[in-house]
Amino acid sequence: MKHLLLILTCFISFQTISQTKLLKDVSSTKQMSVEVTTLFKQNKINEAFQILTPYWPIPQNEIETLKEKIIKYTNIISNRFGAPFNYLKVKDETISDIAKRETYLIQYENTAVRLIFTYYKSKNGWIVNAFKWDDNFTEEFITTK
Repeated sequence: MKHLLLILTCFISFQTISQTKLLKDVSSTKQMSVEVTTLFKQNKINEAFQILTPYWPIPQNEIETLKEKIIKYTNIISNRFGAPFNYLKVKDETISDIAKRETYLIQYENTAVRLIFTYYKSKNGWIVNAFKWDDNFTEEFITTK
């Protein structure tokens, strides 16, 4: 019985981890960021997460919770600030050849939403390390002293 419980626990643990694929190179990360950003602009959040999930090694329930919150808030944003009409890449940052972060803005009629993709190069390929979205696009202004 103990062995069955251990096997079942391991099986459930493996089933709750979403990441099963690796991106082969940096151009693949860029392509994914553009695809997901385009889908966000079109308010196709489910489809965007279908692209992200296989490359993102976090539990499925965390991804589902995040997706539900994003769907709720993107609908609120559209109702309050108008429809999205454009997106643009704001910056591309790297840490040597092991990590990269891409930042995009989706323009709405009266505000913008920022999408931040962070990728990590594991020993076998690139994975999604983090995905964040918010309305703090003012942090993207370059300040000079």
